[in-house]
Amino acid sequence: MNLTSNAKKVSLLAASIALASASATSQAYPLYSENGSELNLDVEATIGTFSSDETYGNSESNPTWQEGYIKYGFSGSHDLNNGATLFGSVNAVTSGTWGDGDASGVTTGDESKTEIEDLFAGLRTGMFEISVGRQNITIGDGFIMNGDALNMGKGLDPVIAGTPFDVEPDRGGAYWLAPRKAFDKTVMVRIGGDTGLRSDIFWVESDNQAQASTELAGANVEYVTEKGTFGAMYLKGLGVDADQAAFFGHDKRDGQKTVSVRYQGNAGVENLFLSTEYVDQTQGDNSMDANAWYVEAGWTFADAPWAPSVNYRFTRYDEGYDPLFFGFNRGYGTWFQGEVAANYAGPFATGTDINYLGVTAHPTEMLTVGAGYFDFEDKNGVDVANQNFDVSGNELNIWAEWVAADHLIISPVLGFYTPDNANSSQGNDNTNTYMQVIAIVPF
Repeated sequence: MNLTSNAKKVSLLAASIALASASATSQAYPLYSENGSELNLDVEATIGTFSSDETYGNSESNPTWQEGYIKYGFSGSHDLNNGATLFGSVNAVTSGTWGDGDASGVTTGDESKTEIEDLFAGLRTGMFEISVGRQNITIGDGFIMNGDALNMGKGLDPVIAGTPFDVEPDRGGAYWLAPRKAFDKTVMVRIGGDTGLRSDIFWVESDNQAQASTELAGANVEYVTEKGTFGAMYLKGLGVDADQAAFFGHDKRDGQKTVSVRYQGNAGVENLFLSTEYVDQTQGDNSMDANAWYVEAGWTFADAPWAPSVNYRFTRYDEGYDPLFFGFNRGYGTWFQGEVAANYAGPFATGTDINYLGVTAHPTEMLTVGAGYFDFEDKNGVDVANQNFDVSGNELNIWAEWVAADHLIISPVLGFYTPDNANSSQGNDNTNTYMQVIAIVPF
């Protein structure tokens, strides 16, 4: 297995109801609302079935598996007499993987777990908000930070048993769905409103062993205008668990410095989409300075049938770049570029150039369809089980998002991944046909 970047995938959809991922904000059912106080029941369930004609670490040659979770709990708020509002949430997640386990082999199909997910409280007043506790934090569109969403299972246990490290990365499986996104400990301060100058100052500590229980602090500044949002962020790594960092290759996160600048908007041109980010990163031992960046442009043909959109993006990840807590945010292909490549085969957002061309259309208000083509140029190879593989190749994903009923969203995906040569992580240059179907049930 790739112990440096084993597998990083968050979840799901950006459907028409703005359900941003399979571990998105739960749907709220009001239980009480009176005199400035409210209490909501939050419930969401998701299940998926997956198959891959090739394997990337799973002992089965063409694994099939299922993943599922249910998220449930309460959220609420209370208005104070001085105009401030108290708010908070507490919920749990029950998750599991069945069948053969995922194609990368980080789950075995024998995982299940129930744990607290969100547990936080906060105070909001005017242009100021502070919250503390266990919660998800996303900055920008998730290129660097989109929750603590790497959800491994028991697949690495045999490898760990042969090492001196005390590591137990199992978070209950559901590797692709990734229902657990909350950082274990956080302090988040938000200053400003929806427009103009605003900022976030935060401290987080992960309890995710596959992320080496990383602790970091950061500051994010944004300037929000009608033509787009300009942003800049600084992150400083404050510590890691020594055994976990050594096993997963994250020891350089202690003292690591990451700086980014970004823009996203339409530059005042209707139907235009522009997005870009540049990241400079210095490892904690000052052994390496790496960067990552992307530029993306898109156009929506609003007056054409089905209002299709076409997007092109180029991404470059330096060798040695650490993608940190990136995740699924604004749709398929961000930031897991290629369902097979990003989740199972590699590259894992380091040492790679990626060209992407995507098309999205809306046949009806309840149906979105799309396709994305990725071309990967491997700059340095990916180490898997002490072997160096060339993960250059290409992938075509075809997908749909269908709001089938008030409480049912279905999203099928068909993928075709073709390595450029036989020295690939699947051991050949055959085209792998990959399929998944996700069903989301927001209560």
